[in-house]
Amino acid sequence: MPLSLLKKNEDKNLKELITFLSFPSVSAKSEHKKDLKACASWLKDHLNKIGFKAKVCPTGGHPLVYAEYMVDPKLPTVLYYGHYDVQPPEPLELWESSPFKADIRKGYIYARGATDDKGQTWCHVKGLEAIIKKTGTLPINVKFLIEGEEEVHSANLPAWLKKNKKMLKADIAVVSDTAQFSKTLPAVTFGLRGIASCEVFVYGPNRDVHSGSYGGAIANPINVLCQMVGQLHDKNGKIAIPGFYKNVKAMSKWEKAKFKQLPYNEAAYKKSLKLQALHGEKGFTTFERTWVRPTLDVNGITGGYQGEGAKTIIPSMASCKITMRLVPGMDAKDICNLLEKHLLKIAPKSVRVKVDKHGGASAVEVPTDGPWLEATGRAIKKGFGKEPVFMKEGGSIPIVGDFKKILGVDTLLIGFGQQDDNIHSPNERFRIVDFVKGCKTAAILPDELASVK
Repeated sequence: MPLSLLKKNEDKNLKELITFLSFPSVSAKSEHKKDLKACASWLKDHLNKIGFKAKVCPTGGHPLVYAEYMVDPKLPTVLYYGHYDVQPPEPLELWESSPFKADIRKGYIYARGATDDKGQTWCHVKGLEAIIKKTGTLPINVKFLIEGEEEVHSANLPAWLKKNKKMLKADIAVVSDTAQFSKTLPAVTFGLRGIASCEVFVYGPNRDVHSGSYGGAIANPINVLCQMVGQLHDKNGKIAIPGFYKNVKAMSKWEKAKFKQLPYNEAAYKKSLKLQALHGEKGFTTFERTWVRPTLDVNGITGGYQGEGAKTIIPSMASCKITMRLVPGMDAKDICNLLEKHLLKIAPKSVRVKVDKHGGASAVEVPTDGPWLEATGRAIKKGFGKEPVFMKEGGSIPIVGDFKKILGVDTLLIGFGQQDDNIHSPNERFRIVDFVKGCKTAAILPDELASVK
């Protein structure tokens, strides 16, 4: 059985993952361009070595890796997606070990990309490899698409999908870039929020000026920006942009029922974040706020002097980065336009405001019935030893919407990580027991999918 081979090769598979994690494949930084190419090349060589036909494909940005193992056109074809690029590791001083030299301690492997998404992708690579080595073939046709720009919004991927639509034809897609519900409850994720992104600039005087000479006579762009940001939510936590909620639909009874079945400990939730109280839109639960309600958050704010000591100025400019999480029915372009219109309206005449709109991605909902999801549930139950629960996640995976829109393919979202794996944060980690069970689930999944008629 492939599972016995996986058990035998646990140490080898983990060492290979450590090598995969050693590439500083940070897509957001041009200085890592060579590292991304090297990582893609290494991944391509490994997939070829274990039996796939793999190649590195240019995209106009960072390359992606495409691989396939075609057995019989009569069998189901499954498109596996992952990404080898990672978030910047900063702030480096908060890491307990080097972000690109994986460290194993207390049952976890620590490194940037450990869960998001190298570790989860590696589960599928190793699960499929075990089947090939044990049986000499696969029970399904497999296509791998592992990209290098997911962390920078997959800007070049939609065009590549359209260009290679015929090559990518599949019956279903599999993505493991989400999480389990908890350490004791595996999950099937049936929805993701979308995202819209903007950057706001507030301009005052034509240069930084002395705060004693000019203070009180002119507007301070930082003060004004903070006042404007403070007007983006009302006292009940609702977003105060006219028209923002016009396409937001109410939750279904089925969704509400599924969410109520999930265990929730607010005290533990607050303790894990070292918070005294939670905050959010009035009238909704924590799950509802983070999974099915839209949000608006300032991700960073900049202006004026940031160095050591004092510098008594009124700065000439301040800026902030804003992302808005979207739910089904909301369009990223429309939402960015609404934000811009509102900011320009509330801005005082003493400053000039400019909004750079970066677009985004739509929310995604996966069909919650049918044989593909049932097959996935069986594989997760066998791999993790427990029946999976149904949940949504608040993050965004733009490719899932693109698969549906461009390729006409639904996606199965199978998370192997945990909510507290510190993705996008210092000390990102992947629990080794989850990696092992993820590989096991990945080795079981093809047989289950092959049974779908």
